[in-house]
Amino acid sequence: MMGLGTIKKKVLGTPNDRKIKAVRSTVARINALEPEFQALDDAGLIAKTAEFRQRFANGETLDSLLPEAFANAREAAVRALGLRPFDVQLMGGIFLHQGNISEMKTGEGKTLMATLPVYLNAIAGRGVHVVTVNDYLARRDAEWMSSVYAALGLTTGVVVPGVDGVEKQKAYASDVTYATNNELGFDYLRDNMKTDLSEIFQRDHYFAIVDEVDSILIDEARTPLIISGPAEDRSSLYVTIDKLIPALTEEHYEIDEKFRQTTLTEAGNEFLEQRLHADGLLTGDASMYDPESATLVHHVTQGLKAHKLFKKDKDYIVRNGEVMLIDEFTGRMMEGRRLSDGLHQALEAKEDVDIKPENVTLASVTFQNYFRLYEKLGGMTGTAQTEAEEFQTIYGLGVVEVPTNLPIKRADEDDRVYRTEREKYEAVVERVVEAHKAGQPTLVGTISIEKSEALSQLLKAANVPHNVLNARFHEQEAKIIADAGVPGAVTIATNMAGRGTDIQLGGNVDSRILEELEAAGENADPVAIRERVQAEVADAKKKALDAGGLFVLATERHESRRIDNQLRGRSGRQGDPGTTLFFVSLEDDLMRIFGSERLDTMLRRLGLKEGEAIVHPWINKALEKAQRKVEARNFDIRKNLLKFDDVMNDQRKTIFEQRREIMEQDDVSETIADMREDVIDDLVTAHIPPKAYPDQWNTQGLYAETIRLLNLDLPIMQWGEEDGVDDDVFRERITSEADKLMAQKVAQYGPEVIRSVEKQVLLQTIDAQWREHLLTLDHLRSVVGFRGYAQRDPLNEYKTEGFTLFENLLNRLRVEVTQKMAHLKLMTAEEQKAMIEQLQAQARAGQAASETETASAAPVTAGDSSPEAVSPARPEIDPGDETTWSLSGRNEPCPCGSGKKYKHCHGRV
Repeated sequence: MMGLGTIKKKVLGTPNDRKIKAVRSTVARINALEPEFQALDDAGLIAKTAEFRQRFANGETLDSLLPEAFANAREAAVRALGLRPFDVQLMGGIFLHQGNISEMKTGEGKTLMATLPVYLNAIAGRGVHVVTVNDYLARRDAEWMSSVYAALGLTTGVVVPGVDGVEKQKAYASDVTYATNNELGFDYLRDNMKTDLSEIFQRDHYFAIVDEVDSILIDEARTPLIISGPAEDRSSLYVTIDKLIPALTEEHYEIDEKFRQTTLTEAGNEFLEQRLHADGLLTGDASMYDPESATLVHHVTQGLKAHKLFKKDKDYIVRNGEVMLIDEFTGRMMEGRRLSDGLHQALEAKEDVDIKPENVTLASVTFQNYFRLYEKLGGMTGTAQTEAEEFQTIYGLGVVEVPTNLPIKRADEDDRVYRTEREKYEAVVERVVEAHKAGQPTLVGTISIEKSEALSQLLKAANVPHNVLNARFHEQEAKIIADAGVPGAVTIATNMAGRGTDIQLGGNVDSRILEELEAAGENADPVAIRERVQAEVADAKKKALDAGGLFVLATERHESRRIDNQLRGRSGRQGDPGTTLFFVSLEDDLMRIFGSERLDTMLRRLGLKEGEAIVHPWINKALEKAQRKVEARNFDIRKNLLKFDDVMNDQRKTIFEQRREIMEQDDVSETIADMREDVIDDLVTAHIPPKAYPDQWNTQGLYAETIRLLNLDLPIMQWGEEDGVDDDVFRERITSEADKLMAQKVAQYGPEVIRSVEKQVLLQTIDAQWREHLLTLDHLRSVVGFRGYAQRDPLNEYKTEGFTLFENLLNRLRVEVTQKMAHLKLMTAEEQKAMIEQLQAQARAGQAASETETASAAPVTAGDSSPEAVSPARPEIDPGDETTWSLSGRNEPCPCGSGKKYKHCHGRV
């Protein structure tokens, strides 16, 4: 008997079916307009863009312009690329415009589909961002699709690491900007560290389409983007701690693989305490349990993690003397990405490479909070349905499954479960050999570099020619994938997420043509080469199809069903036949960590023989259940992280908005005056409380603070002895004198100079205070978890204390800006001239002295920051008195001791 839900689905269709049905009429309207747009010449297509922009400016909505805009963009794609978007691509484009994720299978043409909503939204003139997972795809897609946009009269830009500032600004000013997720996030942070509007990169966060949306918004969302500066160098401590870790035995620590945590046991603590005392890291009666030893314990914990949880060739590789992290989801190296809290340094010590100093956070943002800045967001991927709840909860993105252009003919076989890893790999090799002999192209998926290389050795022993695609061979990626569909080809890959290149049966025509043209050199006949290659690939495709299409063989189940589906989706593109099969063993990480003991017992009872596998749909369901549990746990972790980050994000937005407002103003004197007034108000309230008697007043303290903060020597004690004086009179008199002092500075240096200095002082002070605040929040975050033991909610505690810390930041900001402006002293033209003459004289004297020195003296290279390279401070500069620092030379070290040049520190104007 059918359930009510089943009957409802049969009659009304699923929610997804209803969404597809709702856009069919719009697709029909776009198709009906096709002859009209085919009749336009090339100039006519561009003229249509201008017409749409005018209509939008006159109040017409993008939704009403959609059918015509899509018809225009489709015609441009046909003329520029020879590709006509299918109806399903039009559907996917409509869903993207509506702010959804279009889930489309591999090979359905997501890159081309994106041009339709991109064009429509570019009509608004605010710039559209297309986000990709790596530089190669950003460049490739921008280059490939720019001809479509050019045919429509739009400009295209690309943002990848290494692009200079001018080019980057030009790219962001384009109608369409292709960029990597990392670069977008970092540019947002960089923009909010700039001090001049003309240097800003990003003009708006209007509409973004995120390619491989699951990879960017879920897999990478756990790691915040951080811009950092160097902190104190503790490399020797890492090396010392690293030498202790191998001495630990299994009784000294516990490992929780589920949560990737390591903890020392009581025996481990005692053992390490003895060793730390012996090595002089703990002195006297000091214990590892003392608060002062917290840093040492932290380093030991990170060292233990580096050795016991992080595996070489799985979590990271060592390349050119550097520890490079591997993205567990895409199998790619994450260049420039470092683990925080000293964990990366612990890995560097473990691998005996140069240890780079730890960093302090200057600015940070998570991908979740960066992409939520956009007014509208769309996404595309082959696999989003399994994480639909997370997309809706965190980003407000719906997931729509777009039907394929042609029916799927792929056969997904039931998993084969073996008792041991050895039996599993023997069966894998046997099946690969069989497929290779039959001429069937085979893609073998592994979850780590280590396993891909172990399997490669087994295939070599079986004389099976093959290619390996992992982080080590990252550069040959496109070539390896282009050849993966050739009959009999065997390709081993560590994850196929976000590869952005289809495996085409018979081989990739364009890739082959480029190769042949390069090989032929100047004598190449492009037409002949194209015809020959097309014929050869068509013949090879027929052979691959006859052999059964692409065979995807996975050697392990991933924690996430989505990653498995991405690998599976490589087969059966555009109606091609194909087969997918997963080989699993009870020794695999997923099975081992998430409870395979009962299954092992059951298989023993069933009398499973050596080399035999159990194959049953129930096994698939059991595995899927385990994966669902892991996904739910990971979602909870990300959701919790986001709740904490939201506290910081609200504050970040406030600070960044304030900075932007300051940069947009030519005159911030009113803001400075308001701050000064607030500081004076707080000063008077603290020392002369309202309605207090004169004998309760602290005029002495007020006098001292007025000199320190306002640079005013006022007869405050005498005022206190006058009749009829109250706190308001003190306020008025001090404010009046402070205003006079500021007016004198304006008269002395000129209004233009003072306005510029006020702006710079304000921005620099905000940045310095924000950096300090970030560090404090980090520390608060690391300890607030312990409040749970006192039955207090850590998140509420973090919110409350974070808010108090933010209020303190704003108070400190007012005080510091007021103090800096009150003590401001700029050099006059005469003083600058005298200083230059003095510096020249010193340089001549120094040169004469160096010529008389012995040849054994060590040379000091340009830019050397060693003590020998630092010029001695002149007697008139007092490092303890900020008012004398302006006498420093622009290129000399700042007297504050920061190590920066004066022009980049306190002399920055």
